[in-house]
Amino acid sequence: MTLNSAEPIAGPTADSNACLVESATRATFPFSALVGQPLLQRALLLAAIDPGIGGVLISGPRGTAKSTAARALAALVPPTPAKLPAPFVTLPLSATVEQLVGTLNVEDVLRDARLRLAPGLLARAHHGVLYVDEVNLLPDALVDALLDVAASGVNTVERDGISRQHAARFVLVGTMNPEEGELRPQLLDRFGLSVSLANPTDAALRTAIVRARLGFDENPHGLVEQHAGEQARLVDAVATARAALPRLAWSDAVLHHAAACALAAGVDGMRADLVMLRAARALAAFESRDEVTTLDVDAVAELALAHRRGDKAHALPLPAASRAPSEHKADDRHAASTAPGPDPERASPDALATGAPIGDWGALPPRPETTTRVTGVGGWPSKKA
Repeated sequence: MTLNSAEPIAGPTADSNACLVESATRATFPFSALVGQPLLQRALLLAAIDPGIGGVLISGPRGTAKSTAARALAALVPPTPAKLPAPFVTLPLSATVEQLVGTLNVEDVLRDARLRLAPGLLARAHHGVLYVDEVNLLPDALVDALLDVAASGVNTVERDGISRQHAARFVLVGTMNPEEGELRPQLLDRFGLSVSLANPTDAALRTAIVRARLGFDENPHGLVEQHAGEQARLVDAVATARAALPRLAWSDAVLHHAAACALAAGVDGMRADLVMLRAARALAAFESRDEVTTLDVDAVAELALAHRRGDKAHALPLPAASRAPSEHKADDRHAASTAPGPDPERASPDALATGAPIGDWGALPPRPETTTRVTGVGGWPSKKA
């Protein structure tokens, strides 16, 4: 079927009255034409350079170019070993585990002793981009299996005691709207980087975004040609950075700085440290530098820590200069907790009006409460002898 041609739908009862369908292609918004999303572009480029980072989670309200950016990324990923364009695979919410990871044809094993793999979406996304829209609505079993493969690059298919592995190295991009629900912390931690988008509040920025979108809707090929040079530069930069990754190493200073950032954020486990180091290396490779520095770690730290930062971020010991006066000595804390507070009945009206603390309300003396005797309410009559 040729482009923009009309042909009847093939079928066993095709006749002169068969429905005609017109083939069409859908142009993709150029990655370099995105406006007002530099942090999102950086995160996606780093994941494209090193898919081992574990993918990117994009969170934000409707209409903030989450899906547009994910689809545009596929054009920057280097071609497959067969010189084919990098695939872009979408995981639907209704997919099953077998559709995602694939399955094994056990009947073929029993019939001719040959193991045949029916590949799933993970195999189709190899060397490309796997996109999950509304990932927060995806069943946890699918999200867990998906993130396992995204981090390891290997998919294991098991059925009836038989297993087979195949490579599944892809760039994972998940999008979600926080208004529709959140991901569990265990699943959030499995995403390498995260970006939280917000509605643009600057009128000039909104105007530039609308102008770019209207230009694409009216003449998509014209906008693609307008950004062809920048797109080609990004494609070459991503391919060159991928090739440079094995030559870049982390110094002890960089390792220590990443560990300090993770400790300050109060994260669990070591995944944050590893993601920061991988992302910092990818940034250094993208900028054609020969070594990874602590500045690279600082540039990517928030992308790796924002969705992992926990309550323990405020529980770390603070330097003495930044502590409150009551925190300098344990004796002071003990004295403050046992000292009697002022009588609330004698507090000044100004203190009551301003809501200032006026003592330990828990130390008020107990008030006696009267009780009422409960009379009997009757019972079952006694049995006759």
